[in-house]
Amino acid sequence: MTAKAIDMRWCEGGLSAGPGLDGMARALALVESASPAELRTCAGSILQAGHGLAWVGCLYLDGSGRWLGSDGDDVRFDCDDFRHPYAHAIRQGKPLRLGLLEARSRLDHPGFQAQMAELPGSLQLVVHPLRALDGKREWLGALVLAGETPALDRLEADPEFTAFEALLCRLWAGLTRHQGERQREAHLRRSLAQLNDGARRQTLAERLAGDLLGGSTAMQALRRQVVRAAETNLAVLLQGETGTGKDRVARAIHRLSTRCEGPFMAINCAAIPESLLESELFGHAKGAFSGADRAREGLIGQADGGTLFLDEIGDMPLPLQAKLLRVLENGRYRPLGSSEERRADLRLVAATHQPLRERIRHQRFRADLYYRLGQFPLTLPPLRERSEDIAELAEAFVADFCSREGREEVGITPAALRLLRERDYPGNVRELRNLIDYACAMTRPGEDVAPAAFAGLGVTEPDRGADATPTAPLNGRAGDIQDLRRALRDYEAELIRQRLLLFDGNRALAAESLGLPKRTLAHKCRQLELDAK
Repeated sequence: MTAKAIDMRWCEGGLSAGPGLDGMARALALVESASPAELRTCAGSILQAGHGLAWVGCLYLDGSGRWLGSDGDDVRFDCDDFRHPYAHAIRQGKPLRLGLLEARSRLDHPGFQAQMAELPGSLQLVVHPLRALDGKREWLGALVLAGETPALDRLEADPEFTAFEALLCRLWAGLTRHQGERQREAHLRRSLAQLNDGARRQTLAERLAGDLLGGSTAMQALRRQVVRAAETNLAVLLQGETGTGKDRVARAIHRLSTRCEGPFMAINCAAIPESLLESELFGHAKGAFSGADRAREGLIGQADGGTLFLDEIGDMPLPLQAKLLRVLENGRYRPLGSSEERRADLRLVAATHQPLRERIRHQRFRADLYYRLGQFPLTLPPLRERSEDIAELAEAFVADFCSREGREEVGITPAALRLLRERDYPGNVRELRNLIDYACAMTRPGEDVAPAAFAGLGVTEPDRGADATPTAPLNGRAGDIQDLRRALRDYEAELIRQRLLLFDGNRALAAESLGLPKRTLAHKCRQLELDAK
């Protein structure tokens, strides 16, 4: 009997008067199942309750097609494992029937044995492989029946059982496909959301490039982290050497956050005496101490709805650390000399150049405050780790000086940039800015900043000899050379490498300084394997 004929018989029986209507309530229960798992449970209940079966199982085939599983447990039946009867039925593609006692003796799959452990050995076991009746006729799973031989014979001979199985397969396939479509749509939505989210974050990170200058890998990573931090309400701990720009990063986090319309309040904990710091942070009531002739709101209250930036928090006295921790935990604080508590909703960004873990070991900083502050830690790279940014920073600082001082815009010479790149910067970006400000002040209006402008600070170009051209020394003594061609090749490679370093990898300038066409220099770089270095 074809699937179409089975469906027609089911429908005709349901529409006619008499016994044909008996199964409609059960059919409706199947149709109203919201998921494949709910459908399998419903089908098993109908068969077991109405036909005197000892046990009914409805196994589903995993999407990979490699194993069968049952709802409600983690047992897996691999389709290539013939220690259970389900693999035999799936592989043969037709119903399988065997005695339970025989199955127990021949099939030793632990999951199958556990399923059958409490069933009498006199029962028969029937496995019906199930597949869709339309489309690609994909496999769905297996219907497993355990019962007395007469009950199974009656059930399998009943045309209504064939119709029941056909309806089960149609509904199962439809629900599975619909579920798959929903999952694919959900996956597509998530992918698009992630793509849009990634594009949005990239756009924000690029916008930060005008404030957090530098195209180095370290600065690109920092800008991405700033965007991530701004999306949260977590406390941010900025760590890095002095002069690395922690204040700028804190302001960038506030500007990109949902609190950007709120206030941004900042204080340097190391710049205010301990006796005044508590009042600055928490405020005070009138008469709280000598000279407090009126009440004053502290920075915590002023930062309500916005961001509070505590710079050099490593220098905060221990008693204030405990009070700050309470603000972070529940938003409550009490002004100095006040009997009433207040509440502030703020986002805290803290910064320090000190090793807080070391201060914790010396009991100069609270460990609980450290972990509360460091919900989103950010480490700012020192300038020596991003020396490729020096030229961009220097040019920006020159332009900023001219703008502040009302001067005509000037530039900075390549020789001056080369001089700056050769320096070490213990003071990082702040030190570089101070150098540029001094050099700009020492440069005549209308002239570009040159190396001579830095001479007053003891910054001079290294002596490169009469022709100011770096040369590559021979490795070892001339008497040790045994292969002239190899020695000449090594010397040529070292000379080109040094010249490329001198001009920051600019092959056009390096070629010009060596008196070579750019194409010839490019060929030599490939020949000498300098591209891979």
